[in-house]
Amino acid sequence: GTTAVLTMNRPQARNALDEQMREDFTRLIPQVRDDRAIKAVVLTGAGGHFCAGGDIKSMQAAVAGKQDVFDSRNRMLGLHRWFDELLDMEKPVITAVQGSAFGAGLSLALAGDFVLAAPSAKFCCVFAKIGFVPDLAGMYLLPRLVGLQAAKELAFTARVVAAPEAQQMGMVYKITSEDVLADALAFAERFASAPTEAMGYTKRVMNRAFETQRDEIYQQEALAQTLCRESAFHQEAIARFVAKQPPLFQWQD
Repeated sequence: GTTAVLTMNRPQARNALDEQMREDFTRLIPQVRDDRAIKAVVLTGAGGHFCAGGDIKSMQAAVAGKQDVFDSRNRMLGLHRWFDELLDMEKPVITAVQGSAFGAGLSLALAGDFVLAAPSAKFCCVFAKIGFVPDLAGMYLLPRLVGLQAAKELAFTARVVAAPEAQQMGMVYKITSEDVLADALAFAERFASAPTEAMGYTKRVMNRAFETQRDEIYQQEALAQTLCRESAFHQEAIARFVAKQPPLFQWQD
């Protein structure tokens, strides 16, 4: 339909991020972003797991023989570029989580505007176990979703959080069935007739709301509303309202 599905497909490694997968994200995310026929995006993993985080063996191979510490820094910054494009995608992004969402996989899960979790889903900010700090925006996303103290506890303990607790903490929008991909596709299809541009602008501004001054939000609001007022969607929606016809977009519970 109108939904793009991105599937992390290394089930033999619980979909751990290797160099090829990183390159695929770099290539595919702009394609999905720029395709106007796509109204929503579902990100999931193959083989019963979402993503186990970074592939340690792949990371070691990537840095083997490199003496310059800035090579590692540039590699991380390369990750941030495509991750930011996913995080700021001006379309609804739904993450369908089954099994493990550990480390960078946790960050990928939390990049969703809506995190749907199977009962088997497990979340872990695992980095402390190998002497790392949370990466792929983990230190940015976690405090905003669960609060500062809870985020520190998750990072310091590296404990595994089951789906019900993750929902209670604010990481998970909804616990669905074990067929979480089908549930996510049904959820995403609700956006097929949505005002994508208006929602996209709302998302972009809200993603920065915690670090943006109120006056700047006002400026963004004024600009967005001016653009939306001239949009074809708004004109059609108003015409339908006046004619007492069914709305273009109505959320289906």
